[in-house]
Amino acid sequence: MSEVQPQVDHAKPIGLIGGIGLTEVHVYAQHVAPDGMYSGCPHVHAVTDEGYFVLQGTGSVEFHDIEYGYRKLSLEPGQYVHFPPLVMHRLISDGDLIILGMMGNAGLAEAGEARVYFGKEVDDDPETFAKYVGLPKQLGLEGALQLRDKAVEGYMQLMKLWHDDRDAYFADLKRFFDCHCQAMQGIAPILIKNVESGPMAWARETHKRIGQLPARSEVDPVVKLSKRGDESALGMCGVLRPIISLSSFEA
Repeated sequence: MSEVQPQVDHAKPIGLIGGIGLTEVHVYAQHVAPDGMYSGCPHVHAVTDEGYFVLQGTGSVEFHDIEYGYRKLSLEPGQYVHFPPLVMHRLISDGDLIILGMMGNAGLAEAGEARVYFGKEVDDDPETFAKYVGLPKQLGLEGALQLRDKAVEGYMQLMKLWHDDRDAYFADLKRFFDCHCQAMQGIAPILIKNVESGPMAWARETHKRIGQLPARSEVDPVVKLSKRGDESALGMCGVLRPIISLSSFEA
């Protein structure tokens, strides 16, 4: 979801409990997208599950997959939704939607495991694709909103296909997913490293503790926390607070 890279201590499992990645997401509501909605970018993950827990506000999330096509789910505080990879999604806010985003595999999105939908023309032009996804880094929040708008312009054409030509809609969705999976094959070693250092390392640590029973596990009893502050990043969905830096709590 973001461009932020976690600081990795290779002596310890990365990610939070179980190797999960957490991000507080304030869905873009600075101005409406080209379709008149406050929203993030439509995008997809190739291998990682994701969950949303709604903290504040209302809105919806739109889904697209090659079995069901288009679906839309309303969101309200206290609601949790979990979806697998290869389900394209876009968050829509009624104005103040804030969610807690939960990513498997120590947050593989930060390792590049996500692709924004712009449409076939942009996917076929790597220079234009790179230009668009680089806008937040170049222009900050305004660049992130320009990226969102470019994505929604392409997304509107996909929605038109959904209404007018279902065969063309599913053909383009399959094309997009195949494009992303092919790109992810090129960084597979990086993704595997994240998985091995994240959830697999956490599982090995838990397995070791179980094996030590009835002896007490030798663990550092430090309590850690992350406080809401000024930290932020610009992601595909909105302004983010990635929870990747924990401080020790001392009474």
